[in-house]
Amino acid sequence: MDFIQKRVLFISKYWKDYANGLKVTLILSIIGVFFGVLIGALLALGRRSKNPFLNKLSSAIVEIIRGTPLIVQITLFVYSVLNIIPPEFTFLRNKIFLASIPMCLNSGAYISEIIRAGIQSIDQGQSEAARSLGMSERQTMLHIILPQAVKNILPALGNEFVTLIKESAVVSIVALHDMMYYAEAIRGATFKAFEPYFYVAVIYFVLTYSLTKLLQQFERRLHRNDRY
Repeated sequence: MDFIQKRVLFISKYWKDYANGLKVTLILSIIGVFFGVLIGALLALGRRSKNPFLNKLSSAIVEIIRGTPLIVQITLFVYSVLNIIPPEFTFLRNKIFLASIPMCLNSGAYISEIIRAGIQSIDQGQSEAARSLGMSERQTMLHIILPQAVKNILPALGNEFVTLIKESAVVSIVALHDMMYYAEAIRGATFKAFEPYFYVAVIYFVLTYSLTKLLQQFERRLHRNDRY
């Protein structure tokens, strides 16, 4: 059997495993970015708060999360919860649900810095002008600052999504059935150390490269609209 036939046979036999793993990867990444944005916005506003408690709490959360590896956060959280939650609580013991929580928090910590930088990029004079017109600090933030900041940070949020897709590979450490998990299972079944991981690398590259190109096109459209 020649080289190409062997590759075709391998792909035809295991493509469903890779597809199932890809589905888990995309679910975790989408959940991570969506809730990461919400958590990041809260942390960013907390770090800008004049309330000392909220300021210090938000800063501590961000520093702790950014100062520890995602793989450690997922492992500690998932196995800690599995030891606490009784077996009858099936949903709460679902590993996709459990792994998504530290991923959301991790993403939120980094997104909070993106949002904070976006807010700081808006000229301070706009806040002063809004306040002089009688708007409260909350109204100024919601109606003047955040809409402009969101437009500035959209490219960075897209990059965070791409990064999260790649970082989601660590969930295989808690036996979550993503692409890396299936690659390890295929390696054990076929005794081939290179080929199963090679196809995972190809899928990740195609996915992130395509998404990066889409984000670049979206960014160019934003800049084109700015000129008009």
